[in-house]
Amino acid sequence: MLGSYTVTRIPRKQISFIFLAFISLFLLYQLRIYSPTAIPSVIPSTSYKRPAQADDGRFHWIDRIEHYPLSSFTPLPSGKPKSIPNVQHKFDPETTAARTLRLERRDQIKETFRRCWSSYKERAWMRDELSPISGHGRDSFGGWAASLVDALDTLWIMDMKTEFHEAALATTDIDFGTSTDETVNIFETTIRYLGGFLSAYDLSGERQLLDRAMDIGDMLLVAFDTPNHFPITRWDWKMAADGQRQETPSGQLVSELGSLTLEFTRLSQLTGDQRFYDAIHRISDLFDRQQSKTKLPGLWPVVVNPKDEDLTSDTGFTLGGMSDSLYEYFPKQYALLGGLAPVYQKLYEQSMIASIDALFFRPMTPNEDDILISGDARATDDGHSYVSEPKGQHLGCFAGGMLGLGGRLFQNDEHVALGRKITDGCIWAYQAMERGVMPEIAHFVSCESKTQCSWDEKKWLAGVLERLGSSETTTDAYEVVKTKNLPEGFTSIDDSRYILRPEAIESVFIMYRITGDEKYRDAAWKMFTSINEVSKTEFANAAISDISVPKSNGAAPKDDRMESFWLAETLKYFYLIFSEPELISLDEFVLNTEAHPLRRPT
Repeated sequence: MLGSYTVTRIPRKQISFIFLAFISLFLLYQLRIYSPTAIPSVIPSTSYKRPAQADDGRFHWIDRIEHYPLSSFTPLPSGKPKSIPNVQHKFDPETTAARTLRLERRDQIKETFRRCWSSYKERAWMRDELSPISGHGRDSFGGWAASLVDALDTLWIMDMKTEFHEAALATTDIDFGTSTDETVNIFETTIRYLGGFLSAYDLSGERQLLDRAMDIGDMLLVAFDTPNHFPITRWDWKMAADGQRQETPSGQLVSELGSLTLEFTRLSQLTGDQRFYDAIHRISDLFDRQQSKTKLPGLWPVVVNPKDEDLTSDTGFTLGGMSDSLYEYFPKQYALLGGLAPVYQKLYEQSMIASIDALFFRPMTPNEDDILISGDARATDDGHSYVSEPKGQHLGCFAGGMLGLGGRLFQNDEHVALGRKITDGCIWAYQAMERGVMPEIAHFVSCESKTQCSWDEKKWLAGVLERLGSSETTTDAYEVVKTKNLPEGFTSIDDSRYILRPEAIESVFIMYRITGDEKYRDAAWKMFTSINEVSKTEFANAAISDISVPKSNGAAPKDDRMESFWLAETLKYFYLIFSEPELISLDEFVLNTEAHPLRRPT
């Protein structure tokens, strides 16, 4: 007896068992936190509580009084997620030689990222971007440290945990109550900042990142405080902060209106705050109601009128720039909602029927490659006919991965095959260029048939002259090809930049993950080495202002710009294609249009 307590001797074996159990639990906990593939549990939606507001002298968007408050909100779909078909290929165990080569390539990609990140940290910390030639910082997306937020999940995925935690802590200093820009691009802010915080939280479980996502969400919702509750996508934040009334504009890009679904939905799922899902559900409902009423039924034009809730009037259609992520998000939103909102399957399938008919074309190539490119179309004002244009955009390369993903989710093998052909078309466009990198925009000769297409040099040269606006002889056409350094099959290079874009490697990555075809890894490595060779600077990697300049003229001219998507998307996709397939499995995550993985419900 010792006072009123009894001391009981615990057997030595029992002590050993308890000690080993404690150590085991501790190690499991450490693996949960530090393993690059293990994902910690997240806060259930019913338990999230907003932290107490700090008395920091800053303006907080949650305090702004709404002018057009809603009395009720459309909630997230309820019920157990449906059983959705697997997306990823079942990979066989790799050989020792294959693993060694894969890891060597993965590590080279990681070293490129590490080099860029180190330069950003040393020279542009808390700025939006590093200028990779001058080595200065610049602000181009609100002054909220875009590169830092955009790269959070890449740091986690690449197992750079020390750098991740340092960057995550730094985000507490970002003031979203002010901006370096006169107007805020709601779309870019959503995909880069909101998507970046949500993904970093889904991967790490760091609560402060979800709190920061809520801060961004509060700000974004103010852009929806309009009479019809449709957003102002190029938003005057100062006017809103001053409490003035706002009105939705009559002209917007369709991608900026329709590409907010994933991030707003995930924020509602994680916090239980239905305001965010309600905001995007209203937009999706309008897309659904007017899908068959446009001048090219199934698709929506590039420019729409949200003020009058009219998505039908314009005549230009594309899956490329200014439209792209609208379509990309349909199958992804279906997966993120666990199949409980079938409207997104309908939106995807009907838009792809129209795209296959009006937009996809087979380019005439010297080797008669069985490939496709996604082009443009212009409908007549009466909507009774349209003219297709054989114009390929680097931005349009995402369509291969979208079709592959949609084909798997909805068990449509034709879409998977089409996704392969579009992805292969972008690989061809990379490999056809002398420097191994595809330009922003180019034109081609469209084959009359998608199943058979023989190379015809005279027809190609005629196409070159047609793009030039000339009717001269084929001799003159040869001179044009030489002067403009046009690869065979290209009739013009309309925008010769390469700005470190990710869309081609995005589709290559997705097609590899869903097919297991090693040719996509081989293509990815060629793409990476070509991009790195042409874009590397003293500090990082730079955009190329003219990728068509012949090698005989020396280095391709560079711009002093490295957008945050180089760290958030391009290098992440390259890294993931050479990582284990279980890392960011497409059966567990959907990636937003900035490559931020969001966890699918189970």
